[in-house]
Amino acid sequence: MIFDQLSPHFGAIVHGIDLSKVSDADIADIRAALVDRKVLFFRDQTLDDDGQVALGRRIGELTASHPVIGGVDAEHPEVYALDSTDNGFADVWHTDVTFMRRPPLGSILRAVTLPPTGGDTNWADAQLAYDSLSAPVRALADRLTAVHDGNREFGYYLAQRRGGRGNEWDGEVVTQLEPIEHPVVRVHPETGRRGIFVNPGFTSHIVGVSEFESRAILDLLYAHLTKPEHIVRHRWRPGDVAMWDNRSTAHYANRDYGDARRVMHRITLRGDVPAGV
Repeated sequence: MIFDQLSPHFGAIVHGIDLSKVSDADIADIRAALVDRKVLFFRDQTLDDDGQVALGRRIGELTASHPVIGGVDAEHPEVYALDSTDNGFADVWHTDVTFMRRPPLGSILRAVTLPPTGGDTNWADAQLAYDSLSAPVRALADRLTAVHDGNREFGYYLAQRRGGRGNEWDGEVVTQLEPIEHPVVRVHPETGRRGIFVNPGFTSHIVGVSEFESRAILDLLYAHLTKPEHIVRHRWRPGDVAMWDNRSTAHYANRDYGDARRVMHRITLRGDVPAGV
């Protein structure tokens, strides 16, 4: 297994491995690289839904497909289908499911149907972005708490398409999306590194400041997080699988493929409660 680094600090393409036949030693190496490089790309894989689920179970504990959206079918309740024909877009910077008390540790995404052109995905390194903030802004961010709210994206879906009854998440069936507070700066539980932990997809506001101040702080952090030097961009091709550490990244899927269809299947690994400074 060879790791071809995409930048000095962030991202790698992994060569010489078949994810359907990984050894325990391979799993340990992948798990360590996931924390270190934050996003990994595997080319020319042959996984189906069964294989994707089996792989995820060896790396960590799987969650339901999503707190609100059902699995791809009855046999695969863990698989979330992002289908562009059913509003399955992710064209806003976000970190997965931060509107829950325990967001996922990480995600595994598999290309199923790709458009002829477009549909790339971008990942931002939240730890590198934090490190490159000026010291006074880091000191401010360290002390802040933010509210994350899934209602804007998924409240209607939960109420109308699921009849007010979502999936089981952390041992409870989701019947409403209560806004949740998380630290603006998250301390990674395995490395102790700090990273920006707010995102335009789900963060609604900063606690304890005015609306104007909240928007100004968040806009500053979002602009900094998504600077080109903090980003890797992946151009998908058939057989690709991506894994990322959801505790230290944000991502954005380009919606630049017109009426062509794009289908991706994602599973998520159970995480912990984010800890701040």
